[in-house]
Amino acid sequence: MANIEARGSCLCGAVALETTDLGPDAGACHCDICRKWGGGPLFALSCGDDLRIEGEDKISLFDSTAWAERGFCSVCGTHLFIRVKPNGRYILAAGLFPVEHELRFDHQIFIDKKPGFYSFAEETKNLTGAEVFAEHTKDAD
Repeated sequence: MANIEARGSCLCGAVALETTDLGPDAGACHCDICRKWGGGPLFALSCGDDLRIEGEDKISLFDSTAWAERGFCSVCGTHLFIRVKPNGRYILAAGLFPVEHELRFDHQIFIDKKPGFYSFAEETKNLTGAEVFAEHTKDAD
């Protein structure tokens, strides 16, 4: 599957995100922070280095860990992204983009933190928290 050109926005439209490099591989994060942030796993996409943001003055940032910050619309509260500090990579909330038919659910991260009350039918690549950290820190070197 090729990467996707997409434009999405928060609920109120105050923030818009646009990229020509949206990865088609959707993942679910089961970490404690994502589940607390959104009430369940975060479904997310990567966008390479090509991200344009309109309405940056309407984005509030939360420094959620030593390695990442989260951005959300300060008007409507929509979750927009996680920015990984070591490499500057953005991980975007999948629901922002009207391209559902072009996506495939192929990975889950922090699988060791997933609670037992839900599961997904798809066969996916599964990474523990330690494997995720190892993956992100190797890119920063």
